[in-house]
Amino acid sequence: MLERILPAGVAVAATGIDVIEDEGFPVEEAVIAKAVLKRRREFLTGRACARLALAQLGLPKQAIPVGPNGEPAWPDGVVGSITHCESFRACALARTDNLRSVGIDAEPNQPLPDGLLADIALAQERQWIAAYARQAPEVSWDRLLFCAKESIYKAWFPLAGRWLGFEDASIELDCDAGTFACRLLVPGPVVDGRELRGFDGRWLASDGLLATAVAVPVIAGSRTGTLAKRPEVAED
Repeated sequence: MLERILPAGVAVAATGIDVIEDEGFPVEEAVIAKAVLKRRREFLTGRACARLALAQLGLPKQAIPVGPNGEPAWPDGVVGSITHCESFRACALARTDNLRSVGIDAEPNQPLPDGLLADIALAQERQWIAAYARQAPEVSWDRLLFCAKESIYKAWFPLAGRWLGFEDASIELDCDAGTFACRLLVPGPVVDGRELRGFDGRWLASDGLLATAVAVPVIAGSRTGTLAKRPEVAED
């Protein structure tokens, strides 16, 4: 699913069931020592997906510690993102000579709980949500906005190292093309010598799920890597 909305060269591993590996890593177990069973399963399955994605990049099986802000601490030369929701866990990884950052998110294709939209959506975002809800009611557009902002944050944080609130990014979503564009409303981080002022992403609705992905390419002409190309996306 996520392969369809990520650039070539990104390693993706996903599963619809919980995967508990035979070999545990103490640094990971310490994070979830007091967690409830649901959290343990999400965390451990996400890490199992991460190791499968690392193997696709030709890297050895290893622990994925947690950083100081709860983020996955990837090996040197690797960027990535983990997502989990009911019946879906996934990881997407890339080498830093291909991408600067990756953010993915998956959510059930169901409306947000009552009252939550006002906390995450700007006025102009609520306008296109209402318009698209009339045009294509089979997609939960409010949840898709949440999903997109989550993937943006996951791509933002490794580059900026600071919080990005829901109100700090404005999203325009294309219903037909399966794309979205984010305009940052706060100063962005400097990437390859340039201030990052927004993100481009892709989205997909399939099999009862919504998925979003943001990939920040290496700027063409910088010292490492070349611009990654995105594949065509076909909707179900």
